[in-house]
Parts: sequence; C-alpha cells; structure tokens
Amino acid sequence: MSESRFDEPRLALNRIYTRTGDGGSTRLAGGQTVLKDSRRIEAYGTVDELNAFVGAACLSAEAEPALAALARTLRRVQHELFNLGSILATLPEDVHPKQACVTDADIAQLERDIDAANADLEPLRSFVLPGGTRANCDLHIARTVCRRAERLLVAAAREEQVPPEAVRYLNRLSDALFVWSRWANHALGVSEVLWQPNEAASGINTP
Repeated sequence: MSESRFDEPRLALNRIYTRTGDGGSTRLAGGQTVLKDSRRIEAYGTVDELNAFVGAACLSAEAEPALAALARTLRRVQHELFNLGSILATLPEDVHPKQACVTDADIAQLERDIDAANADLEPLRSFVLPGGTRANCDLHIARTVCRRAERLLVAAAREEQVPPEAVRYLNRLSDALFVWSRWANHALGVSEVLWQPNEAASGINTP
C-alpha cells in the first residue's frame, strides 16, 4: 500500500468556543498569537470564505445532471482550498514535511481543467455578466472572492514569507472559475448574459 501524500488530520474538536479570541487575537498552527486582522489571517480567512462559496457552486452543479463532472471538480477544489488554508495558517519554520498544502501538481491540474472547458466555448466577443443559470452566478461569486483572496495574499507576501504556490494556485483558480461559469451555461444550453453599455439607465433614457 502506498503512503498518502499528506498526513491525515488528527483532530478532537470537543469544545467549539474557548473565549481566547475575545481580545482580538488568534493562534497560528505553530501556537503563535497574532491579531485577527493581520494580513495572514485576512488571507486565509478569505480562502475559507471562498471555500464556502465553492461549496454553494458545487451544490448548484450537483442539481444539474449535465454539470456532474464540474461538481466533482469543485468538490476536489474544496479539499485543495482547505489544504491551502492549512499551509497559510502555518509559519514556514513550523511546516511539517507531510503537511497539507497546495502544490505545482494542483496548479497544473487547474490549467488542464481550464483548457478542457475552454475548448468547448466560443471565443469571447464581449464581456459577460453573471446570469443565465444559478451555477453561473455561484461560480462568478466564487471567482470574485478568489480574486480578493489573491490580492490579500499578495499583500501578505510583501510583509512575510508565504508559499509562492499559494498565489499561483489562487490566480489559476480564479481563471478556472470564470471559464467554468461560462461552461456551465454552455452545458445547460443557456445563453450568456453579455455586457451592453447602453442597457444602463443613462443609455436607455438618452433621446
């Protein structure tokens, strides 16, 4: 039997609230106390938020038989995002050799996913708006949160060491979420919502 790539989690969460964070601080995986609004905490907290939105998109995809393969991919991404949160919650000196993290293999798989989905799509002739299907909207929401997580991680990297794979992963994932949003409408036979500048009130009301 081959060894697993990462250590299996060993948790015993018997008590949910501890009151230790009431003063505005929290602890990293290595036990260091940091403020809850530090850039590292903001970054991996937003990755956690992103995971929740990817979960919502996964449920939307699971409700549509034509999106079954996409739902499986999104579930995989949720595990990758939790791995990403694990490594971001750990300072470099505390990282264990088999600790969960995102890797170049995860990034390469996202690139293959993007290429495969994009091959089914017509080239973009206009910017698109979220809409058409619930899955499309959920994926666009996840995309915007992913971009925010990426910005926060870039800011954190200016102050302290973060794994370069983490930034690359979020960058590819935001691209993937965009392509998947388009692909969801394509797979369901629903037209994309194209940006029409003159659909604004100022354009409609112009004599």
